Amino acid sequence: MNYVFEFSAVFDAWDDLMAGLLRTVWLSAAAMGIGLVVAILGALAKTNGPRPLRWAIDAYIELIRNTPFLIQLFVIFFGLPVIGLRLEADQASLLALVVNVSAYGIEIIRAGIESIQHGQIEAGRALGLRPLQIFRLIVLKPALQAIYPSLTSQFILLMLNSSVCSTIAANELTAAANDIQSRTFRSFEVYFVVTGLYLALSVLFWAVFAGIERAFLRQPASR
Repeated sequence: MNYVFEFSAVFDAWDDLMAGLLRTVWLSAAAMGIGLVVAILGALAKTNGPRPLRWAIDAYIELIRNTPFLIQLFVIFFGLPVIGLRLEADQASLLALVVNVSAYGIEIIRAGIESIQHGQIEAGRALGLRPLQIFRLIVLKPALQAIYPSLTSQFILLMLNSSVCSTIAANELTAAANDIQSRTFRSFEVYFVVTGLYLALSVLFWAVFAGIERAFLRQPASR
C-alpha cells in the first residue's frame, strides 16, 4: 500500500469542522426540544383526544415511520416550494428532524402514559385535580421515567440522522467534512476524524441526558 496518511490537511481546516460541529449540536438540540414538546402533545391527544384526531395522529406516525428520512427531507426542501413555502436548508433540516423524531416520540411517550396505573389517575380526580394537572403531576413524570432510556436513544439517533441533512447543503458537520474533502481529496483522513467527532457528540449527549435524569427524573431513595 503506497497511500501516505496526511492528517495535517484536515487539521488545517479545523475551524470549519468546529463550526459544522457546533451547527450540528444546535440543530440536534433544537429538534430534540421542539420534538419533545410535539411528542408530548401528540401522545396526550392520542390517548385522550377525539377519534378523528387520534386517526390523524396514527396516520402521521405510520407515514413517518414507514418512509426514509431522506425522502421526508427532500419533500420538505424540494416539495414545499411547489405550494409557495420555500425554506432555507437549515430551516428545512430542522423541520424534517422535528417531524421525524416527533412521530417516534409520540409512540414512546404514549407507551409510558399507558403504563401508569389507572388507580393513580382516579386518585387525582378524587382530589379534585383538573385533567391538565393530573397529566402534569401524576402521569407525565412517571411516564418519562419509564420511557427515558428509549426516548434518549431516539434523540441520539436524531443527532446522527442530522448528517443526512448535508444532502441539501445544510451547514452541519458532514457538510463541512464534504467541503474539506472536496478541497483536499483526503477522504480517509477527513471522515476518520469526523467519525471521532460524531462519537464524541454521542458521548456528550449521553452525559447530558444522564445529568438530566439524575437532576429531575430519578426517584428519591426510599427510607
